[in-house]
Amino acid sequence: MATNDSEVQSRAARIKLFLMDCDGVLTNARIWILENNDDQKMFHTRDGLGLELLHRAGLQSGIISGRVSSAVTRRADRLGMRFVRQGCEDKEQAFAEIVAEAGVTNAEVAFAGDDLNDIPLMLQSGLAIAVADAARETREHAHYVTTARGGDGAVREAVELILKAQGRWDEVLRRYLR
Repeated sequence: MATNDSEVQSRAARIKLFLMDCDGVLTNARIWILENNDDQKMFHTRDGLGLELLHRAGLQSGIISGRVSSAVTRRADRLGMRFVRQGCEDKEQAFAEIVAEAGVTNAEVAFAGDDLNDIPLMLQSGLAIAVADAARETREHAHYVTTARGGDGAVREAVELILKAQGRWDEVLRRYLR
């Protein structure tokens, strides 16, 4: 489903809400299971700053994950992610609930995924994003495939795509270029 640059730009220009899977998108998909049955994940700081920039520009973000992790809860809280749904057996239902709560349409949602269970949400989104190391079928259903791997700046790349398409990138950069 990969589309041409002008169509991707047009889709990105409409985005008001950026949703994503966590494992394999915001992380590198590796999970360390600890003795206390909790888990540990690694997050990229550039993805974090990217999400902060997205929020500064007035857009919202969230995570829809099949797993439950206190690390995800802590990271999402620190980044100001408004919508966090974990332990989702039905990701499509979580997606529909978040879209309604955010007051946006599916066309105004970007969804980033890395595996087969993300494809249904990508198909419902105005901008379907797959990370570079996503499953082949997932990449085939994306409007945009990042050059960065999941957990290695892919979220930041997607944020830049969206903000540049909306003409907001220079505005958020001004804070750093005084």
